[in-house]
Amino acid sequence: MYSPVCLGWWLVHQMANLGFTSSQLESRRMSFPFVIEKSRKPARRGCLMTTHGEVETPVFMPVGTAATVKSIPQDLLEQLDVQILLGNTYHLYLRPGIDQIRKLGGLHQFMSWPRAILTDSGGFQVFSLSDLRKVTEEGVTFRSHLDGSSHFLSPETAIEAQIGLGADIIMAFDECTEFPADPKRLRDSMEMTLRWAERSKRYFEEHKSQVPWARVYPDYYDDVCVCVGDRRMSQDGAPKIENDELRLPEKTQALFGIVQGGMDPALRRESAERTIEIGFDGYAIGGLSVGEPRALTREIVESTIQYLPNDKPRYLMGVGTPQEIAEFSNLGIDMMDCVLPTRAARHGLLFTSEGKISIKQARYAGDENPLDPNCSCQVCRRYSRAYLRHLYASNELLSQVLNTIHNLTYYLDTMRRVRHSI
Repeated sequence: MYSPVCLGWWLVHQMANLGFTSSQLESRRMSFPFVIEKSRKPARRGCLMTTHGEVETPVFMPVGTAATVKSIPQDLLEQLDVQILLGNTYHLYLRPGIDQIRKLGGLHQFMSWPRAILTDSGGFQVFSLSDLRKVTEEGVTFRSHLDGSSHFLSPETAIEAQIGLGADIIMAFDECTEFPADPKRLRDSMEMTLRWAERSKRYFEEHKSQVPWARVYPDYYDDVCVCVGDRRMSQDGAPKIENDELRLPEKTQALFGIVQGGMDPALRRESAERTIEIGFDGYAIGGLSVGEPRALTREIVESTIQYLPNDKPRYLMGVGTPQEIAEFSNLGIDMMDCVLPTRAARHGLLFTSEGKISIKQARYAGDENPLDPNCSCQVCRRYSRAYLRHLYASNELLSQVLNTIHNLTYYLDTMRRVRHSI
């Protein structure tokens, strides 16, 4: 998972190249190092160092709603070089249940995924239930979309659930505001999200040692590298470090705060500044892709990102198309997720270098060409448009698999091109 170099030494070297002093390096002892390797302002290329591996940024995170990216087994995700997945706390909370996953060693062990995972708090899914929820200061009472049973999520229980799942990155519990919303509604919702953020962090700090994989990796970092100072050698021949100048991450999760405020730039700025005062390992821009025009989405992202710290990861939640993820990366966003590539694949909508293709259309029935002549994925190397159209028209399960492989490849290749351009 980690490269065979000493990450502690590499971290200091990179930070020194960026002009950090020794005192600044000392101040960056954190459980979740984030290093900006190169910058072409406002875009930047960096690396997140999690317990379960490195994540190159900007990064697109495929969505694994119920501990699975629909249609794709984990070995294929590894072949595609997916470095981090997103899991949904709401869905896993309902089925199979947090206690069940915790008993089985946490989400990584449960789904046999050795790389990084981010879980959302469940706030957006509860928001989408609309008529099935009731929001109070304490939290949200909602009815399951599966069987109608009643449940309750609060900042404390949402963090408790995410600790139990054991994701590398977890999210504070927030309220996602609908669009459109009047100014009072936006203000009240933002204020409650801030209060919930404080409660989320307080609970996390008191219980973060309960993450299930803490016992799985007792000596993991010692096998890679200890700290920076006098070098020694690790078991794989990489340099190891002694002296306690800058340690590798402690074996804990990272907690991100979420900026809300609807489509009001002034509220977004206030939310960002006050969320930063609480103090998190990274910061997400939430409450977008809720029905607003796409031009307004970009406007809010641009007006918000300037108030987020330069030395922390920036996560834009629930966005977007291939063009959008490239655009937002070039604005300085480090992390994005969206169900679009997998959902579109199941409906026969495929992204290519020549534009979108609806493979269900009859005109592809006799097309012997590859789906995308400029794509090197296993689907484009082997199968014709005619065959992909036949699979979809025949309602074959293989259609979903092949279409999803291609769309994910297209998204991941888009991010590789963005990183290379930076």
